[in-house]
Amino acid sequence: MHRITVIGGGFAGLTAAITAAEAGAKVTVYGAHHTLGGRARTAEGPYRTNEGPHALYNGGPHWAWLRQRDLIGPLAPLPPLEAARLRLRHRGVLRRTPPFAMLKLLRRGLPQAPVDVDFMTWATGIAGEEGARAAANYSAVALFHHDPGALSAAFVQERLRRATKLPPEAHYPRGGWATMIDRMAARAWNLGVRMETLSRVDSLDDLDSPATGTPVVVATSLDAARRLLKDDSLTWTSGRTALIDLAVRTRRGDAFAVSDLDETGWLERFTAQDRSLAPAGEQLIQGQIPLAPHESRAAGIARAERLLDLGFPGWRERVTWRRESVANGRTGAVDLPGTSWRDRPAVDRGNGVYLAGDQVAAPGVLSEVSFNSALTAVSLALGRHALDLKQA
Repeated sequence: MHRITVIGGGFAGLTAAITAAEAGAKVTVYGAHHTLGGRARTAEGPYRTNEGPHALYNGGPHWAWLRQRDLIGPLAPLPPLEAARLRLRHRGVLRRTPPFAMLKLLRRGLPQAPVDVDFMTWATGIAGEEGARAAANYSAVALFHHDPGALSAAFVQERLRRATKLPPEAHYPRGGWATMIDRMAARAWNLGVRMETLSRVDSLDDLDSPATGTPVVVATSLDAARRLLKDDSLTWTSGRTALIDLAVRTRRGDAFAVSDLDETGWLERFTAQDRSLAPAGEQLIQGQIPLAPHESRAAGIARAERLLDLGFPGWRERVTWRRESVANGRTGAVDLPGTSWRDRPAVDRGNGVYLAGDQVAAPGVLSEVSFNSALTAVSLALGRHALDLKQA
């Protein structure tokens, strides 16, 4: 029986563990936290918050994989009335519809944007500067980056299309992402996967894997992988984002979501589709405000509060709970002009070590990158291991 070690118990790590176990491998997962899930954990308690706004897009291969294994569970559908409460900040006021120029970038039949040109340059030629800026800022909901216009045009175009597709691709597991993670963990357990929580791995020398030739899948953040593997080449551009979580007393007429087209930022009332996330009579709002390198958390929170003033009148007097944080380098890869996912750190690191996560060389949007890299890592690990055994 093949053996494989997985470091990291988040979405990528559990995907790798299940895939390897289904292929007949004996798998051990090491997770540093006391619970599995990584960035896909959902907070316990009366306010079921994720680490930043999370959505599960149904346009990627992970959707069918999860569905086939009954791992998604019940979804929280968005009522049509709530969907009509999406608001867009443009020229300082809230609108129900995007500016006409922005729509030029959403029309069918638009050519594939180039990889080696920034989005603002390419989009301005189609929709003018104002339309290009509005489209770039809207795409930040799937980027967590302060200046999407400076990124590869091809990279931003794909995310803009996915984020504006109708019917929407974004779905929400009822009860938060932890419900899906719990199902994945149960699936792994039933397949015989050994899961060690509160087991931080600081060096591969702490494991028997290198000595025994057992493949290792490092399914952590890229920063953690760089420290673990002592490999300074494991870097890639990501976002830095202020996160704000609020519980407010319910008020009729609150927006479902507010997208900032003048800057970058997104607020979403997650209880619009899932009332189990907060106590009765309260609404849970989560927001992400991408921060420029020089911008402080306080400045980002101030921008979030300005959006709240527009979309949630009187919110300050209605707050029952509040939390703020900054996500630095934990929001997935972003590709600069002239680069694509193929240029990110390779999955195969040599010597039986493989990477999985949202900043490595795999296609997709957000969690799809983690999923695709996990499947690639296991395929390479088990294929290489089988070949080594045959040669031995």
